[in-house]
Amino acid sequence: MATKPGAAADAPADATARIEAMLEVLPTDQRAALQSLRTTIALIAPDAEEAISYGMPAFRYRMRPLVSYRAFATHCSFFPMSGTLIGRHADVLAPYAAAKGTLRFTPAAPIPREIVEMVVRERMAEIDAA
Repeated sequence: MATKPGAAADAPADATARIEAMLEVLPTDQRAALQSLRTTIALIAPDAEEAISYGMPAFRYRMRPLVSYRAFATHCSFFPMSGTLIGRHADVLAPYAAAKGTLRFTPAAPIPREIVEMVVRERMAEIDAA
């Protein structure tokens, strides 16, 4: 079966192992920040599966991309995978919005759990409604 470019094709166990390896090589502060984000997402969306999407750690819900995250040289990013959601909450997300579809943060100033929860729950609702 062919997979679309960037699609999350790994089996959940394979994806989890790859994500563990990706996180392991990060600086301690970024690793801790992304592991915390990962844990929060998993708690909010227990039916979601870990995946690799566009080469980065992600979660898939009902076989559709839910959210993803990644470390960069000077920051970390959280990708809600929904421009509609970002636009709907522009006021709340403004401190983190850096580019279309990207919420940036640093390990010293992570995105608050309440915002992560809002994003994940709304993404799940978007997927459920589709």
